[in-house]
Amino acid sequence: MRTNIVIDEALLESAMQAGPFKTKKDAVEAGLKLLARQAAYREILRWEGKLHWDDGPVALSTGAAPGREAAAFSVQEPVANTAARKKVRRGRR
Repeated sequence: MRTNIVIDEALLESAMQAGPFKTKKDAVEAGLKLLARQAAYREILRWEGKLHWDDGPVALSTGAAPGREAAAFSVQEPVANTAARKKVRRGRR
């Protein structure tokens, strides 16, 4: 999409020197990607301490060779009770 915008020249020059950018477009796109990635990280961090991962071995039930196991990952709902949540956290460590 073609868009015309006014950008601070000193800021753009500084950004172009900070990375291996050959064009202004490359520098602007890298900045936009960085902003999108940071937003995704913030979304992931919202779940910190709220998910329980069970990564213990589980026998495969569909055509697995005898004695072979695979790690299964399951997500449980966050614990609502604060006291219970603290017990879960202590149990993990």
